[in-house]
Amino acid sequence: MLRVWFNKTFSSVAAAIRLIREADTNGDYSIISSNTKPLSPLYNVSHDYFVEPGGLKGDEYVDWCIEVCKEREISIFIPGKEASSIVGAYQRFLDIGTRILNASTQENIHLIHDKAAFYSHVDLPVTPPAEFISFNNVEQFDLAYRELKQRHEVLCVKPSVSVYGMGFAVLDENRNSAQILLDGSQYYVGLDDFRRGLETIGDTKTMLLMEFLPGHEFSVDCIADRGELKCAVARKKSTSSGQGQTIEVRQDIIDSVTKLARDYSLNGFFNAQYRESESGLRLLEINPRMSGGVGMSCLAGPNIPYLALVGFDKGYENVVIPPIKDGLRVTHVSRAVEL
Repeated sequence: MLRVWFNKTFSSVAAAIRLIREADTNGDYSIISSNTKPLSPLYNVSHDYFVEPGGLKGDEYVDWCIEVCKEREISIFIPGKEASSIVGAYQRFLDIGTRILNASTQENIHLIHDKAAFYSHVDLPVTPPAEFISFNNVEQFDLAYRELKQRHEVLCVKPSVSVYGMGFAVLDENRNSAQILLDGSQYYVGLDDFRRGLETIGDTKTMLLMEFLPGHEFSVDCIADRGELKCAVARKKSTSSGQGQTIEVRQDIIDSVTKLARDYSLNGFFNAQYRESESGLRLLEINPRMSGGVGMSCLAGPNIPYLALVGFDKGYENVVIPPIKDGLRVTHVSRAVEL
C-alpha cells in the first residue's frame, strides 16, 4: 500500500480524498493529510491525519516536508501549501524515494498565479483572456479607465494575485458603496468610492482593470500527463442561484485546455475557468490544483482525483477514463459531520 500525503491546502481536498478512497477498492493507497488546525474534516476522510506546525514558510517549510516524507515513508506527495517551493526541490524529495505529483514546473506555477503576467503571456486565439490593463495607483487607474471605457460599457477590477475570486468587483458608476450594500448587490463597488480609496492608499499591489464578462461561467476540471490532456469535464454555472450546474462537452473548451496543458506543461489535476462575453468564450484563469466543485464533475463519469493519482503512479496506459455524460445537471449539497 503506497502512502500518499496531502499537506495543508484548500478545503476541497476533503472531497478529493473521499473520492479516491471510494474508487480505491483494492486498497492500493493509504491517504495521509495534514493541516495546522487540530480539528479538521480531513481527520474523518483520511487513513491518517496529523497537525502541521504553524509559521513555517519557504525553504524552512520544504525542509520540514522532507523530514515528514522520510519519517512517514511517503511514496507520493501532493503539495498544496508552498507548492512551487516544493516543486523547486523536486530532486531532494526524489532522492529519499518520494515522488511529487506537481501541476507544472516551478516557473510555470509562479506565472499562472500572477494574472497580469499570465494574461500577457498566454496565447489562446479562440478563447483569449478579457481585455485588461494593470495598475498600481489612482493615476494609472484613471488612464486605464479612460482607455477601456471607449470599448466596454461595464468594467471590473480584481487583484493580479488572488484565489476564490477574492477582491473581484464590478465598478458601479451610478451607486455609492452604501447604496450597493443596502441593495444587497454582491461583487459590486462604487466607482467614485473605489477611486477615492486608491487616492488614500497611494501605491498598492498590482490590480487589473478589465472588461466585464456578463455571460455564463464555466469551470473545467482536467487531468493531464506532462503536457498532454487526458480528460476535461466542463461545468456551466447557472446565472441564477439554486439552479445547479450543467455538464457541457464543448469543442472550443477542449481545444483551449488542450493547448493550455501543452503550453504550460500541466500535469496531474488542474482547473481552468472561463466566462462568456458577447464575442465568445474568454479565459479567466488556470488553477494548478483541484477545484472546490471537482465532486460535481466526477458525477459526469471520470473520478478525476483517483484517475490522476493512478495515472501518475502506474501510467495512463493502465487507466480507463469513462465517457462524459453530456447535459447532466449537478449540484453540491453540504452535509454535517462530527469532528
